[in-house]
Amino acid sequence: MARFIIRSLIGTVVTMLLVSATLFFLLEVGSGDVTVKILGIESTPEQRASYRAQLGLDAPAWQRYLDWLIGNDRRASTLVGYPLRTIKNEQTGEAEWWADVNGQFTRWQLKEGRLFELRRQPNGSATEHLTSGGWEADETGAEVFWGVDRDNRAVKWVRGSGETVWIRTKAGFRREGDGPREYIPLRKGLTRGDAGQSLQTGRPVAVTLFPRVRNTLVLAGVAFLIVMPLALFFGILAGINEGKPLDRFISVTSLGATATPEFVTGVFLILIFGVWLRVLPAASIFTSADAIFRDPTLLALPVMTLTAVELGYVARMTRASMVEVMAAPYIRTAIIKGMPYPRVVLRHALRNALMAPITVIMLHVNWLIGGVVVVEVIFGFPGLGKYIYDSAIFGDFNAVEAAAMLTVTIAVITRILGDLAYTFLNPRIRYA
Repeated sequence: MARFIIRSLIGTVVTMLLVSATLFFLLEVGSGDVTVKILGIESTPEQRASYRAQLGLDAPAWQRYLDWLIGNDRRASTLVGYPLRTIKNEQTGEAEWWADVNGQFTRWQLKEGRLFELRRQPNGSATEHLTSGGWEADETGAEVFWGVDRDNRAVKWVRGSGETVWIRTKAGFRREGDGPREYIPLRKGLTRGDAGQSLQTGRPVAVTLFPRVRNTLVLAGVAFLIVMPLALFFGILAGINEGKPLDRFISVTSLGATATPEFVTGVFLILIFGVWLRVLPAASIFTSADAIFRDPTLLALPVMTLTAVELGYVARMTRASMVEVMAAPYIRTAIIKGMPYPRVVLRHALRNALMAPITVIMLHVNWLIGGVVVVEVIFGFPGLGKYIYDSAIFGDFNAVEAAAMLTVTIAVITRILGDLAYTFLNPRIRYA
């Protein structure tokens, strides 16, 4: 068992590394110029080039992949010359990057060719101080300075040669001088829980992702608690009544429910319960972060849609497995010997019949978490599925990559749990 777990963990790490590399290069490298979607088609090539540099997209692909996976704060710290720390902003609740200059958290700003230090105060504000030191000559002889700016980036300024920078504001684009020559958007890396900044919202991905994950976990958890017991019950009931009217009714009903796409089922339920009867909300509109707990009816129609789709599939798998087990010689022998039929079913048949459905159930746990895109989009449910959909439409590869890796993690964990469950259902199985 220990060897199996170790091999599974090693295989999981290798799998996730391969998936992460494939995902990164397909989404980030192969998705084209994302600055067009961010700035709009009215932006100029100069503005897009400036914005690409600010996002760090002008760096080589392999460097961006390593920064995304393991972070770049250590590399940036070497360039800046001071340790880099994250401090929580009390107003926004988000982490800010600062350089630890002998115990004083510091940032820098270049204005009109003069370099200023921004020293963080205990109350979170910053005081501005003019400084003339810190400039160093590079290999070309130019005086450069590496520091941390106010946008959580390690930047390189060149003295006397400020770059033109385009800043996007609510009023449009603003042109500024004294811009940095190089940018390194600071991040700790996916392995340390920092997936970078969302290109769509401008906020850390973790801040916007995890509330959505919580909503989907609630939705998927409620659906799982309803679907799986009912599916196993109806599957077993159909299996022990093979060929009878009850079996045919359950089989035909479950087949029809499974064959119907989620968007058809969802629209059908909206028309009945949301439009005609008006007993349930037709859309899952969240007025607050905890709306799902204050008004559980927001879950009703999405859960009913998931139940209709999933219940039939698992029930049919359970029914097929149950029919096969009930036809086994040892089951017939137990019945012939006069053993009570309920005892034969519960004690001898049920345990072996669950071998096949357990795989389906484990796979569908991952589907319920990451594959509910259609259901969440139909009902406007602010969960992980809709988050992936919105981010993909916008081209926010940081958000899509983080959400996709989360679903991959859930997939490999459920696979391992499914394999371990076999040892309890069938003692003959051993993992060397």
